[in-house]
Amino acid sequence: MGKLLAVDVGNSNVTIGAFEDDRLIATWRFATDARRTADEHNLLLQGMLSSKHVSPSDFPASVMCSVVPPLTGAVTTALTEMLGTSPMVVGPGTRTGIKINYNRPQDVGTDRIADAVAAHRLYGGPCIIVDIGTATVFDAIGKDAQYLGGAIAPGMTLAAEALYRGTSQLRRVDLQAPENAIGRNTTDAMRSGLVFGYVGLVEGMVKRFASELSPDDPSACRVIGTGGLAKIVAAQSDVLQEVNEDLTLVGLRMLHELNSGD
Repeated sequence: MGKLLAVDVGNSNVTIGAFEDDRLIATWRFATDARRTADEHNLLLQGMLSSKHVSPSDFPASVMCSVVPPLTGAVTTALTEMLGTSPMVVGPGTRTGIKINYNRPQDVGTDRIADAVAAHRLYGGPCIIVDIGTATVFDAIGKDAQYLGGAIAPGMTLAAEALYRGTSQLRRVDLQAPENAIGRNTTDAMRSGLVFGYVGLVEGMVKRFASELSPDDPSACRVIGTGGLAKIVAAQSDVLQEVNEDLTLVGLRMLHELNSGD
């Protein structure tokens, strides 16, 4: 299979993974900015790789997914210029190995497709993916490799920012769990609502998903957490049986393998 760069263009961050065969050897992350040009992304990508002594010339191929349409073209161009070959861009027509059972399959974010492919191949089905990032996204995968749909809620950081911007007296707080659910000051009260409140959201939604996915035995569902804030939830609850922060990158590698014949 050789070496491969995988790029996930998300709403908050662009995440890059360098693979050697099926092994993830390095990752990088930088903030998403729709104003950046292809040239700026090229320089930024090269700088990121060189920070870990990785040379772009080592990578004959790349694969990417994007949920930020204004950036898809810029990052595609940057990768093409940097590597000398065009990336495989996950989208309509990409072979996935799973059936997308959704009213409009094209509406499913390509990052969610990558997550579903990786989760099913790594953990089997039925499984529930909880992507805890800018949004808190739940995806259901059936035991027969069907993507069955999901749910989307605002993420913790969005909720925290909404509290700050929508009120007169509440300040920004970092997302860490307080000692007690009953906050004795405003900062701890906000942390409790954000962290423990979202833990409750995840637990409740997973319970509902499991009862629909596997009504005879809800416990048969594997629950996989991913996203930048998954560890916060995992530290406060055992609802996430696995935490794989690189799930999307791994799924991109699998999709590239499936579509390139490697």
